[in-house]
Amino acid sequence: MKIENCGRDMWKENEISFDEDLEVIHEYKISSTVAEIDRDGEELFVPPLNFAMVDNGVFRSGFPDTANFSFLQTLGLRSIICLCPEPYPEPNTEFLKSNGIRLFQFGIEGYKEPFVNIPEDMICEALKVVLDVRNHPVLIHCKRGKHRTGCMVGCLRKLQRWCLSSVFDEYQRYAAAKARVSDQRFMELFDVSSLKHLPSSFSYSTQKR
Repeated sequence: MKIENCGRDMWKENEISFDEDLEVIHEYKISSTVAEIDRDGEELFVPPLNFAMVDNGVFRSGFPDTANFSFLQTLGLRSIICLCPEPYPEPNTEFLKSNGIRLFQFGIEGYKEPFVNIPEDMICEALKVVLDVRNHPVLIHCKRGKHRTGCMVGCLRKLQRWCLSSVFDEYQRYAAAKARVSDQRFMELFDVSSLKHLPSSFSYSTQKR
């Protein structure tokens, strides 16, 4: 496993940061069970919070925990893009290592409005990872799969020439009551011109090369 710490000032030691719901990220709890088991003793696959397919070879979700690992194995992931700035949890790091999954980490702080500052350059760099099919299948996630992930997927949709109303509809489907005007303004103003030379439609084999 190779970990890429992407962007500037990924995190500062001993500094406490807050996510979308102003919860301390270090209180994120890892499930004590690796996978759920049904009453017949068969393993059940549990997707992460807000999991969905974005495009061929591209997925989105909230932060995976140990209960989701068996499900993630079925995706044959090559890469994970984490949009949270904190060090990746040890159980997740071990999962990536044992499955040959590469981690790209872009440290975007998660605050409530009006203290929202989404770094456009970091979103551009993360999109370059998504647009490179050598990284597919790839999972994009933040804490809850709503705001940071929603903004990044929305910017990808602009590159794919979706109309803004469709971009916003998809964003609101996951953000729901937590939808932010500032996120939608960011997506509306996001400049895709520097990425137009890159392919934005994908086809892929589920087999790792």
